[in-house]
Amino acid sequence: MTPRPVLLYHPKDAQAYAQLVRAPKGAIRLEVCATPEAAASHIREAEILYAWKFPAELLARASRLRWIQAMGAGVERFLVPELPARVTVTRATGMFGAWMAEYALGWCAWVTQRMETFRRAQRERRWEPLDPEPLHGRTLAVIGLGDIGRAIGRAGAGVGMRVIGVSRSGRRVGGVEAVYRPAGLRRALGQADFAVIVLPLTEDTRGLIGEAELRAMKPSAWLLNIGRGPAIGEPALLRALREGWIAGAVLDVFDAEPLPPEHPLWAMPNVVITPHVAGPSVPAEIAPVFNDNLRRYLAGRRLRFVANRSRGY
Repeated sequence: MTPRPVLLYHPKDAQAYAQLVRAPKGAIRLEVCATPEAAASHIREAEILYAWKFPAELLARASRLRWIQAMGAGVERFLVPELPARVTVTRATGMFGAWMAEYALGWCAWVTQRMETFRRAQRERRWEPLDPEPLHGRTLAVIGLGDIGRAIGRAGAGVGMRVIGVSRSGRRVGGVEAVYRPAGLRRALGQADFAVIVLPLTEDTRGLIGEAELRAMKPSAWLLNIGRGPAIGEPALLRALREGWIAGAVLDVFDAEPLPPEHPLWAMPNVVITPHVAGPSVPAEIAPVFNDNLRRYLAGRRLRFVANRSRGY
Protein backbone atom coordinates (compact mmCIF):
# COMPACT_ATOMS: atom_id res chain seq x y z
CA MET A 1 0.00 0.00 0.00
CA THR A 2 1.31 3.45 -0.93
CA PRO A 3 1.32 5.74 2.13
CA ARG A 4 -1.29 8.50 1.96
CA PRO A 5 0.32 11.95 2.23
CA VAL A 6 -1.04 13.88 5.22
CA LEU A 7 -0.21 17.54 5.86
CA LEU A 8 -0.60 18.63 9.49
CA TYR A 9 -0.57 22.40 10.00
CA HIS A 10 -0.72 24.47 13.17
CA PRO A 11 1.27 27.67 13.84
CA LYS A 12 1.96 26.92 17.52
CA ASP A 13 1.11 23.34 18.44
CA ALA A 14 1.96 21.34 15.32
CA GLN A 15 4.28 18.93 17.12
CA ALA A 16 1.78 18.36 19.94
CA TYR A 17 -0.86 17.39 17.39
CA ALA A 18 1.60 15.24 15.43
CA GLN A 19 2.54 13.19 18.48
CA LEU A 20 -1.10 12.14 18.87
CA VAL A 21 -1.72 10.97 15.30
CA ARG A 22 -2.45 7.25 15.18
CA ALA A 23 -2.48 5.25 11.94
CA PRO A 24 -1.54 1.72 10.84
CA LYS A 25 2.16 1.38 10.13
CA GLY A 26 2.97 2.54 6.62
CA ALA A 27 -0.55 3.83 5.97
CA ILE A 28 0.31 7.54 5.92
CA ARG A 29 3.23 9.86 5.31
CA LEU A 30 2.94 12.73 7.77
CA GLU A 31 4.36 16.18 7.02
CA VAL A 32 4.24 18.56 9.99
CA CYS A 33 4.31 22.31 9.31
CA ALA A 34 4.06 25.41 11.48
CA THR A 35 4.48 28.16 8.87
CA PRO A 36 2.73 28.98 5.58
CA GLU A 37 6.08 28.77 3.83
CA ALA A 38 6.63 25.21 5.03
CA ALA A 39 3.05 24.20 4.18
CA ALA A 40 3.40 25.64 0.68
CA SER A 41 6.10 23.10 -0.15
CA HIS A 42 3.81 20.16 0.75
CA ILE A 43 0.29 21.21 -0.14
CA ARG A 44 0.46 20.02 -3.77
CA GLU A 45 1.11 16.45 -2.66
CA ALA A 46 -1.26 16.34 0.32
CA GLU A 47 -4.28 14.05 0.09
CA ILE A 48 -5.36 14.81 3.67
CA LEU A 49 -5.07 18.13 5.50
CA TYR A 50 -5.33 18.26 9.31
CA ALA A 51 -5.19 21.94 10.13
CA TRP A 52 -6.17 25.05 12.02
CA LYS A 53 -6.70 28.30 10.05
CA PHE A 54 -4.91 27.11 6.95
CA PRO A 55 -3.94 29.90 4.49
CA ALA A 56 -6.74 30.06 1.92
CA GLU A 57 -4.43 30.94 -0.95
CA LEU A 58 -2.63 27.62 -0.53
CA LEU A 59 -5.84 25.62 -0.96
CA ALA A 60 -5.93 26.58 -4.65
CA ARG A 61 -2.67 24.62 -5.09
CA ALA A 62 -4.04 21.48 -3.42
CA SER A 63 -4.37 19.41 -6.58
CA ARG A 64 -4.51 16.03 -4.77
CA LEU A 65 -6.46 17.06 -1.68
CA ARG A 66 -9.51 14.94 -0.84
CA TRP A 67 -10.26 15.55 2.84
CA ILE A 68 -9.72 18.31 5.42
CA GLN A 69 -10.11 17.67 9.14
CA ALA A 70 -10.49 21.02 10.92
CA MET A 71 -9.01 21.36 14.39
CA GLY A 72 -12.09 23.25 15.54
CA ALA A 73 -15.86 23.45 15.27
CA GLY A 74 -15.85 26.36 12.81
CA VAL A 75 -15.06 25.54 9.19
CA GLU A 76 -15.77 28.84 7.43
CA ARG A 77 -12.03 29.40 7.04
CA PHE A 78 -11.89 26.32 4.81
CA LEU A 79 -15.14 26.81 2.88
CA VAL A 80 -13.61 29.38 0.57
CA PRO A 81 -13.74 29.71 -3.24
CA GLU A 82 -10.16 28.42 -3.45
CA LEU A 83 -11.18 25.02 -2.07
CA PRO A 84 -11.81 22.44 -4.82
CA ALA A 85 -15.36 21.10 -4.86
CA ARG A 86 -14.19 17.48 -4.51
CA VAL A 87 -12.75 18.06 -1.01
CA THR A 88 -14.71 16.85 2.02
CA VAL A 89 -14.42 19.02 5.14
CA THR A 90 -15.06 17.60 8.61
CA ARG A 91 -15.40 19.47 11.89
CA ALA A 92 -14.12 18.71 15.36
CA THR A 93 -17.10 18.44 17.66
CA GLY A 94 -18.17 17.04 21.00
CA MET A 95 -15.43 18.61 23.13
CA PHE A 96 -16.23 22.33 23.06
CA GLY A 97 -19.60 22.33 24.81
CA ALA A 98 -18.22 21.77 28.31
CA TRP A 99 -15.53 24.43 27.89
CA MET A 100 -17.92 27.03 26.53
CA ALA A 101 -20.65 26.29 29.06
CA GLU A 102 -18.15 26.93 31.86
CA TYR A 103 -17.05 30.16 30.17
CA ALA A 104 -20.61 31.42 29.69
CA LEU A 105 -21.86 30.56 33.17
CA GLY A 106 -18.64 31.84 34.75
CA TRP A 107 -19.06 35.27 33.22
CA CYS A 108 -22.78 35.35 34.01
CA ALA A 109 -21.83 34.70 37.64
CA TRP A 110 -19.14 37.39 37.38
CA VAL A 111 -21.99 39.83 36.73
CA THR A 112 -24.42 38.62 39.38
CA GLN A 113 -21.78 38.07 42.08
CA ARG A 114 -20.48 41.62 41.54
CA MET A 115 -16.95 40.29 41.26
CA GLU A 116 -15.51 43.39 39.62
CA THR A 117 -17.01 45.60 42.36
CA PHE A 118 -15.57 43.50 45.17
CA ARG A 119 -12.14 43.17 43.56
CA ARG A 120 -11.99 46.92 43.07
CA ALA A 121 -13.01 47.52 46.67
CA GLN A 122 -10.33 45.08 47.80
CA ARG A 123 -7.63 46.93 45.87
CA GLU A 124 -8.81 50.14 47.52
CA ARG A 125 -8.94 48.43 50.98
CA ARG A 126 -12.59 49.48 51.19
CA TRP A 127 -15.36 47.44 52.88
CA GLU A 128 -18.42 47.55 50.59
CA PRO A 129 -21.15 45.11 51.73
CA LEU A 130 -23.34 44.89 48.61
CA ASP A 131 -25.57 41.85 48.20
CA PRO A 132 -24.92 39.66 45.15
CA GLU A 133 -27.79 39.12 42.73
CA PRO A 134 -29.25 35.68 42.00
CA LEU A 135 -28.33 33.83 38.85
CA HIS A 136 -31.13 31.32 39.42
CA GLY A 137 -34.41 32.59 38.04
CA ARG A 138 -32.73 34.76 35.41
CA THR A 139 -33.50 34.16 31.74
CA LEU A 140 -30.69 32.82 29.58
CA ALA A 141 -31.23 33.08 25.82
CA VAL A 142 -28.95 30.82 23.79
CA ILE A 143 -28.76 31.97 20.18
CA GLY A 144 -27.64 28.88 18.29
CA LEU A 145 -28.68 25.50 19.68
CA GLY A 146 -26.10 23.16 18.19
CA ASP A 147 -24.18 20.83 20.46
CA ILE A 148 -22.36 23.75 22.10
CA GLY A 149 -25.53 25.79 22.59
CA ARG A 150 -27.34 22.81 24.08
CA ALA A 151 -24.49 22.28 26.55
CA ILE A 152 -24.73 25.93 27.60
CA GLY A 153 -28.48 25.56 28.00
CA ARG A 154 -28.08 22.49 30.22
CA ALA A 155 -25.55 24.33 32.36
CA GLY A 156 -27.89 27.29 32.76
CA ALA A 157 -30.82 25.08 33.67
CA GLY A 158 -28.56 23.28 36.14
CA VAL A 159 -28.16 26.45 38.21
CA GLY A 160 -31.85 27.29 38.03
CA MET A 161 -31.91 29.66 35.08
CA ARG A 162 -34.87 29.83 32.73
CA VAL A 163 -33.46 28.84 29.35
CA ILE A 164 -34.85 29.84 25.97
CA GLY A 165 -33.18 29.60 22.59
CA VAL A 166 -33.13 30.34 18.89
CA SER A 167 -32.26 27.81 16.21
CA ARG A 168 -32.57 27.48 12.46
CA SER A 169 -35.13 24.68 12.75
CA GLY A 170 -37.02 25.84 15.84
CA ARG A 171 -37.19 22.23 17.05
CA ARG A 172 -37.75 21.61 20.75
CA VAL A 173 -34.65 20.91 22.85
CA GLY A 174 -34.69 19.17 26.21
CA GLY A 175 -34.32 21.60 29.11
CA VAL A 176 -35.04 24.64 26.92
CA GLU A 177 -38.38 26.19 27.77
CA ALA A 178 -39.02 27.76 24.36
CA VAL A 179 -37.19 27.53 21.05
CA TYR A 180 -37.76 30.23 18.44
CA ARG A 181 -36.95 30.25 14.76
CA PRO A 182 -34.82 33.16 13.47
CA ALA A 183 -37.98 35.19 12.88
CA GLY A 184 -38.49 35.18 16.67
CA LEU A 185 -34.96 36.33 17.48
CA ARG A 186 -36.00 39.75 18.83
CA ARG A 187 -38.69 38.18 20.96
CA ALA A 188 -36.13 35.87 22.53
CA LEU A 189 -33.58 38.63 23.05
CA GLY A 190 -36.23 40.83 24.65
CA GLN A 191 -36.72 38.27 27.44
CA ALA A 192 -33.03 37.69 28.12
CA ASP A 193 -31.10 38.74 31.17
CA PHE A 194 -28.12 37.10 29.51
CA ALA A 195 -27.95 36.35 25.78
CA VAL A 196 -25.22 34.00 24.61
CA ILE A 197 -24.44 34.12 20.89
CA VAL A 198 -22.92 30.83 19.73
CA LEU A 199 -23.52 30.95 15.99
CA PRO A 200 -21.40 29.67 13.12
CA LEU A 201 -20.40 32.27 10.54
CA THR A 202 -22.53 31.92 7.41
CA GLU A 203 -24.20 34.30 4.99
CA ASP A 204 -27.35 34.03 7.12
CA THR A 205 -25.65 34.77 10.44
CA ARG A 206 -23.29 37.56 9.36
CA GLY A 207 -24.63 40.75 10.97
CA LEU A 208 -27.66 38.88 12.34
CA ILE A 209 -27.50 40.83 15.61
CA GLY A 210 -27.91 44.44 14.56
CA GLU A 211 -29.48 47.64 15.87
CA ALA A 212 -33.04 46.33 15.99
CA GLU A 213 -32.00 43.20 17.85
CA LEU A 214 -29.86 45.08 20.38
CA ARG A 215 -32.61 47.66 20.98
CA ALA A 216 -34.99 44.77 21.68
CA MET A 217 -32.90 43.76 24.70
CA LYS A 218 -33.40 44.98 28.27
CA PRO A 219 -31.17 47.83 29.47
CA SER A 220 -30.11 45.48 32.28
CA ALA A 221 -29.17 42.62 29.95
CA TRP A 222 -25.69 41.33 29.15
CA LEU A 223 -24.62 40.02 25.76
CA LEU A 224 -21.99 37.28 25.46
CA ASN A 225 -20.53 36.47 22.04
CA ILE A 226 -18.56 33.23 21.90
CA GLY A 227 -19.41 32.15 18.35
CA ARG A 228 -18.06 34.40 15.60
CA GLY A 229 -17.44 38.14 15.79
CA PRO A 230 -19.18 39.15 12.55
CA ALA A 231 -22.49 37.70 13.77
CA ILE A 232 -22.93 41.02 15.61
CA GLY A 233 -22.88 44.30 13.71
CA GLU A 234 -19.99 46.14 15.33
CA PRO A 235 -21.22 49.75 14.83
CA ALA A 236 -24.57 48.86 16.40
CA LEU A 237 -22.85 47.08 19.29
CA LEU A 238 -20.65 50.09 20.02
CA ARG A 239 -23.73 52.34 20.13
CA ALA A 240 -25.61 49.89 22.33
CA LEU A 241 -22.76 49.85 24.84
CA ARG A 242 -22.19 53.61 24.79
CA GLU A 243 -25.84 54.61 24.95
CA GLY A 244 -27.02 51.99 27.44
CA TRP A 245 -29.30 49.91 25.26
CA ILE A 246 -27.75 46.95 27.13
CA ALA A 247 -25.82 46.79 30.40
CA GLY A 248 -22.67 45.30 28.96
CA ALA A 249 -21.00 42.64 26.87
CA VAL A 250 -18.54 39.79 27.29
CA LEU A 251 -16.77 39.34 23.97
CA ASP A 252 -14.48 36.49 23.03
CA VAL A 253 -14.65 36.87 19.24
CA PHE A 254 -14.32 39.89 16.96
CA ASP A 255 -14.48 41.04 13.36
CA ALA A 256 -10.69 41.39 13.34
CA GLU A 257 -8.50 39.14 15.47
CA PRO A 258 -6.32 39.99 17.28
CA LEU A 259 -8.42 42.98 18.28
CA PRO A 260 -6.39 46.08 17.30
CA PRO A 261 -5.00 47.94 20.35
CA GLU A 262 -6.63 51.18 19.21
CA HIS A 263 -10.11 49.61 19.05
CA PRO A 264 -12.67 51.48 21.21
CA LEU A 265 -13.94 48.26 22.82
CA TRP A 266 -10.75 48.03 24.91
CA ALA A 267 -11.58 51.19 26.86
CA MET A 268 -15.25 50.53 27.57
CA PRO A 269 -15.95 49.94 31.27
CA ASN A 270 -18.97 47.71 30.53
CA VAL A 271 -17.06 45.34 28.23
CA VAL A 272 -15.02 42.24 29.01
CA ILE A 273 -12.58 41.17 26.29
CA THR A 274 -11.05 37.71 26.12
CA PRO A 275 -8.77 36.57 23.25
CA HIS A 276 -10.87 33.82 21.58
CA VAL A 277 -10.36 31.34 24.41
CA ALA A 278 -13.94 30.29 25.28
CA GLY A 279 -13.61 26.98 23.44
CA PRO A 280 -9.92 26.08 23.20
CA SER A 281 -8.74 23.45 20.73
CA VAL A 282 -6.74 21.07 22.92
CA PRO A 283 -4.64 18.57 20.92
CA ALA A 284 -5.52 15.65 23.21
CA GLU A 285 -9.25 16.36 22.73
CA ILE A 286 -9.11 16.93 18.97
CA ALA A 287 -6.88 13.93 18.20
CA PRO A 288 -9.52 11.21 18.79
CA VAL A 289 -11.83 12.86 16.24
CA PHE A 290 -9.07 12.96 13.62
CA ASN A 291 -7.83 9.44 14.38
CA ASP A 292 -11.34 7.99 14.14
CA ASN A 293 -11.99 9.74 10.83
CA LEU A 294 -8.55 8.74 9.55
CA ARG A 295 -9.36 5.08 10.18
CA ARG A 296 -12.65 5.56 8.38
CA TYR A 297 -11.00 7.32 5.45
CA LEU A 298 -8.34 4.63 5.01
CA ALA A 299 -11.05 1.96 5.11
CA GLY A 300 -13.27 3.77 2.62
CA ARG A 301 -15.98 4.33 5.21
CA ARG A 302 -18.19 7.36 5.73
CA LEU A 303 -16.54 10.21 7.68
CA ARG A 304 -18.13 11.72 10.78
CA PHE A 305 -19.01 15.40 11.31
CA VAL A 306 -18.99 16.33 7.62
CA ALA A 307 -19.61 20.04 7.03
CA ASN A 308 -22.53 21.06 4.83
CA ARG A 309 -21.12 23.51 2.29
CA SER A 310 -24.49 25.03 1.45
CA ARG A 311 -25.14 25.83 5.12
CA GLY A 312 -21.57 26.82 5.89
CA TYR A 313 -21.09 24.54 8.91
